Amino acid sequence: MAKKNLVVIFGGRSSEHEVSCISVQTVARAVDLQKYNMILVGITKDGRWLKADSIESIADNSWYDSNISAIVSPDSKGEIIFRDGEAVITEKVDVIFPVLHGMYGEDGTIQGLFEMSGIPYVGCGVLASAASMDKFYTKIIVDHIGVCQARFVPVVEDDFDDIESAMDRVEAELSYPVFVKPSKAGSSKGVSKAMTRQELKDSLYEAVKHDNKILVEETIVGRELECGVLGYRKNTKASGVGEILAAAEFYDFDAKYNNKESKTIIGADIPQEKEEEIRDAAIRIFNALDGFGLSRVDFFLEKETDRVVFNEINTLPGFTSISMYPMLWNEEGYDIETLVETLIEMATER
Repeated sequence: MAKKNLVVIFGGRSSEHEVSCISVQTVARAVDLQKYNMILVGITKDGRWLKADSIESIADNSWYDSNISAIVSPDSKGEIIFRDGEAVITEKVDVIFPVLHGMYGEDGTIQGLFEMSGIPYVGCGVLASAASMDKFYTKIIVDHIGVCQARFVPVVEDDFDDIESAMDRVEAELSYPVFVKPSKAGSSKGVSKAMTRQELKDSLYEAVKHDNKILVEETIVGRELECGVLGYRKNTKASGVGEILAAAEFYDFDAKYNNKESKTIIGADIPQEKEEEIRDAAIRIFNALDGFGLSRVDFFLEKETDRVVFNEINTLPGFTSISMYPMLWNEEGYDIETLVETLIEMATER
């Protein structure tokens, strides 16, 4: 049987570019090269698409120097076009695995390109990706299925014309401390905790660097729990529940990727009924958002009330050595090779 052409896309224009470049190495090493002819395509921070010649070129950053540009054609023939100087080479694509996090990779934009091309691709579709990436709209959808979540006040870019009034509105609804989050940033980029009005102001100005919509949320004091989802519609299943022990005050970007004291625990020590509540809520949220393939759904278990509180959903979770999603599924019997192959097979089922 002839090998299928699998295009693995990484990098991207978002603030999570570096995380993607780490995640893709895990995914690429797990691809069954007996079944697939793997083609690696990286997107630079300034939006150039380049063919990478190996996993090693990603690890040492030499892929940035590639002279071969790549274009996924929106034509429904399902092709990728490479240009090397004057030479133009066209390859048929059987499936795409986008290992992209954040804007222009996890927000439905690139998924729209894949839909136009007619090429099967791993992960959530346009609607699920866009709605899940935008925390404001995620909250609106989740509110309609009755899952408990933190109270929030939206602040948009136009509110910065009168920032004092915007802060008055926040303070009328919420008590300090509050969390300030860009609506569409990932890996906790631009997220801050504000204890005072001045810190709120500083946090809003930091968040608006990342997105023109901002959520100011009440602080939920509790344990940080995560659950993996795999499948689609009636076939959706949830993993066990993992716990984050952040080295910093909260699990921001630096705590996730730069602080070795942060820990992930697979098999959180929580009551059975709470684990089942989290697993059920994760599937309900995923399906309400029209999810497909994979997502990681994050919750809090509130300290004083023991409430399960939804935090956010990530439709293309990390695949780094410290990422929760692959570790959760490994515990369920899906080693990384099996997990990657399962996701590729689902793409062709779509």
